[in-house]
Amino acid sequence: MSLNDAKSTLPSARIRPRTGDGPLEATKEGQNIVMRVPLETGGRLVIELSPDEASALADSLNTAVSADAADQ
Repeated sequence: MSLNDAKSTLPSARIRPRTGDGPLEATKEGQNIVMRVPLETGGRLVIELSPDEASALADSLNTAVSADAADQ
């Protein structure tokens, strides 16, 4: 079997489906925080935040969740 034959039997990345399955993730990478959000349409939204931006986002999310809980 030649090298060309071996290449033709291997699937390439472009024909494999890419999905956004998996949990919401937030990891510290270097000095920043990287958040990976799975999307309903597949794939992931990747956002890099400074610690100050991450703290502001956390405050905003907590406020929104508290407001939603108060409405119920």
